[in-house]
Amino acid sequence: METITATPKLESASLSVPISPNTPSEKIQQVYKAQLANRQPIKNTTASQRKAKLKKLEQAILQYREKIGDAIYADFKKPRPETDLTELSPALIEVRHAMSDLATWMRPKNVDTPLSYFGTSSKLIYEPKGTTLIISPWNYPFNLCIIPLVGAIAAGNTAIVKPSEYTPNTSKVVKDLLQSIFDENEVAVVEGDYSVSAELLKLKFDHIFFTGSPSVGKVVMRAAAEHLTSVTLELGGKSPAIVDDSANVKIAAKRIAWGKFVNAGQTCIAPDYALVHSSKYNDFIKEFKNQIGEYYGSDAAAQQQSDSYARIVNSKHHARVKQLIDDAVAKGATVETGATVNESDNFIAPTVLTNIPKGAKILEEEIFGPVLPVLKYNSLEEAFQIINEKEKPLALYIFSSSNSNIEKVLNNTTAGGTAINDTLIHCSHPNLPFGGVNNSGIGSGHGYFSFKEFSHERAVMKQWNPKSSIENMYPPYTGFKKKMIAFVMKYFS
Repeated sequence: METITATPKLESASLSVPISPNTPSEKIQQVYKAQLANRQPIKNTTASQRKAKLKKLEQAILQYREKIGDAIYADFKKPRPETDLTELSPALIEVRHAMSDLATWMRPKNVDTPLSYFGTSSKLIYEPKGTTLIISPWNYPFNLCIIPLVGAIAAGNTAIVKPSEYTPNTSKVVKDLLQSIFDENEVAVVEGDYSVSAELLKLKFDHIFFTGSPSVGKVVMRAAAEHLTSVTLELGGKSPAIVDDSANVKIAAKRIAWGKFVNAGQTCIAPDYALVHSSKYNDFIKEFKNQIGEYYGSDAAAQQQSDSYARIVNSKHHARVKQLIDDAVAKGATVETGATVNESDNFIAPTVLTNIPKGAKILEEEIFGPVLPVLKYNSLEEAFQIINEKEKPLALYIFSSSNSNIEKVLNNTTAGGTAINDTLIHCSHPNLPFGGVNNSGIGSGHGYFSFKEFSHERAVMKQWNPKSSIENMYPPYTGFKKKMIAFVMKYFS
């Protein structure tokens, strides 16, 4: 693997900042108890009151735009336009969508009354779960704090937000922003390392929303089980991109390259690997390499100078991705482009690997970095076997002009979400749920689905009749009552 040491001509930023300081244990307990005491008043807030809070959140995001951009750049040199596109814009979409539709979401939903329940009426009412915990990751440190919080606020909950310690600059801005509009007994930010998360997980919350890796998701779920706390887990996995024999290769290369290398590949739904039909394979490799050049520059030196390319968040994760590349190359993989690193800058060039042998770690572990393994397949059945022998992915991408092939892929694979002839964009659609399945997640978020995650659907039935029809079947079980029960079983069950 080539290593370069050229200093990029970018705005100065420290990539070796310390992690966020730990919030003292006494403060955590104080905030938790305050929110516990305040959950009933927050529960009883109206749609207009919750919308007013969301409006303040929207205004604060806009007011803090420059500070957010500065913080994220300081944490891992994320380009400002990319921050606007992938951090602020999704958060603003979420806030505005909730404000627009919240009154409808909160409205009780009437349900049909079967004939056997004649004389009753029934409805669903949405009540807040109560005290909630949101643990967010470092890869989208603003977006993935704020979007779940919108759901918690919309549903009428209190919330403790625990941002990642690996993006301390963004964590501080999130704390400052939320403190400027919320009292701590409603929304509070708790900072710190894994020990702070462990302390929080010992507390009895009414719901926990966690975004991160499957391995840590299991820890969160185990802790939640101690209190029978409900969870939403947005995890990850190896999300494949299929390019079939009918696909437009240029479009596929353009969109997969963007989905792979935005945020330097540190995206839970990034295309983790590409499965390309043998008839399109060589053309895809060529177009994909051309696309890298168009986006970031034709060589590693230009790519490191690019103002459109982020960095790996820290040296630990840089070393992990570098080791995946080294392992694949040592076992015989071909570097089509990239594999150039600068450890002092946490830089890894956009990388494409081919001819990867079975047993290479890069085919088994989620990459979470700017490396795309490209595999060749000859039939969709072969592609399905590769996909289905792994855990169910958070996302799956299909590039095809064949409706029958698209249906075949959908019918023979499982994924949290799927985009056809595009990547990533389905996750910010306000009317679609975003979440995984099994190893890639439990539950879903965004829009109405986030509101539901943070709400309890309470079943309510009212008996209007002075004498209920069911009373005809109360004990003692006379012959007549036995006939009534038999009648109901035959005609109404």
